[in-house]
Amino acid sequence: MARITTINPATEEKIETYALMSESEAIDRVDKCHAAFLQWRKLSHKERGAYLTRIAQTLRDNAGELAALMTRETGKLLKDGHTEVEICAAIFDYTAAHGPDALADEERVHGPGKKRGVVSYQPLGVIYSIQPWNFPLYQPVRVLAANLMTGNGCVLKHASICTGSGLRLRELCIEAGLPEDLFQVILIDHDTSDTLIAHPKVRGVTLTGSDGAGRHVGAVAARALKKTVLELGSNDAYLVLEDADIETAVKFSVIGRLYNNGETCVSAKRFIVTEKVYDAFVDAFVARMKDIKLGDPTDEDTQLGPLSSQDQFDTVKEQVEQSVAKGATILCGGQAPERKGAYYPATVLADLAPGMPAYDDEIFGPVASIIRASDDEDAMRLANESRYGLGGGIFCRDEEHALKLARDHFDTGMIRINSFGAADPNMPFGGVKDSGYGREHGGFGMKEFANAKAIFLP
Repeated sequence: MARITTINPATEEKIETYALMSESEAIDRVDKCHAAFLQWRKLSHKERGAYLTRIAQTLRDNAGELAALMTRETGKLLKDGHTEVEICAAIFDYTAAHGPDALADEERVHGPGKKRGVVSYQPLGVIYSIQPWNFPLYQPVRVLAANLMTGNGCVLKHASICTGSGLRLRELCIEAGLPEDLFQVILIDHDTSDTLIAHPKVRGVTLTGSDGAGRHVGAVAARALKKTVLELGSNDAYLVLEDADIETAVKFSVIGRLYNNGETCVSAKRFIVTEKVYDAFVDAFVARMKDIKLGDPTDEDTQLGPLSSQDQFDTVKEQVEQSVAKGATILCGGQAPERKGAYYPATVLADLAPGMPAYDDEIFGPVASIIRASDDEDAMRLANESRYGLGGGIFCRDEEHALKLARDHFDTGMIRINSFGAADPNMPFGGVKDSGYGREHGGFGMKEFANAKAIFLP
């Protein structure tokens, strides 16, 4: 029988071993979720919201345990784990508070006689959620909260390295009163996953992962005529324009590159710096990155923990080495310490060009790419050259100028001006181009897997 073993990336110690489910076991979970959905859909939005509010409180009540578990499984800083739990609780609270209005029937008129029409947002059924390891709680929660409010059931296939976090989330939801079969967590291989996508009781599929994974899942779902929402990572550009405040730019660039050990889809990854401020920014940025304390993720003063696994360490190391072999310059870091664990230092690369991983691809780790631009217009052009378009940022003293660039020219889904942040329950989350399609948060996620039903009255 195939098994999953989770490993602490900081200590290399085994945490737990789990047996994979057979195809029939996984299908049984889908069937049970569908049966629970048939009852759940009968509840009002307000009644569903009460369950979400209780889940939020249960997460807060177990924040210490959840943060410690996520740190053991993925190496994220313990303090970041506490932040993640609170974000998840806030998402449940936001959805409970705003869901009833967002999903309420809409009165419209139709026809020459302006007859009465109603748009009703009805649930679809079982939503299959395929999620990555970098935010073991947040990734499944942002799908779960929205779809529970819509009236759907949810089946989660989590990344294997954070299996314990996915299972514990389900336990806590049930502890908070959620019907036991409405939220399922399944442990399966990729072939079984493809089978589930095509299962008639799975009505929608959402994935967060690489663009390669998105192409595969999107194609399998398309063959089965299933709607998908895909969030596929990025190579987010942060522009340091000619009138940027360097202190602000450096502060948020360091935070933006290293948050969650650099393993965030909306991390600041490419720093496109105009010629006028290039030297000032790079000197200050490199100095800050050199001072970052790499260490035990459970220590309060640690600023950068290990990567999530040895496989992830090997991937980041290879991407840096390939970039250097093609002409990139290491300004700091780039050399892993001699110690146990998947530790990789804060690294800055310069002299980058197309064809290098550090220029073209997403590096999911604490590696910053510095790209020189001649002026503001050139910086915007370079930012938009990427095949990705999830997030991005602009450092510029003239906020109205930055707003115009963000609104009218930046070809990406989310833009931060003179700041950095990962997600907010009240703002849409998602991207364009190879970063995928669909939106979560801000009320948008509640309608992604809803049947917008048009009802015409005489």
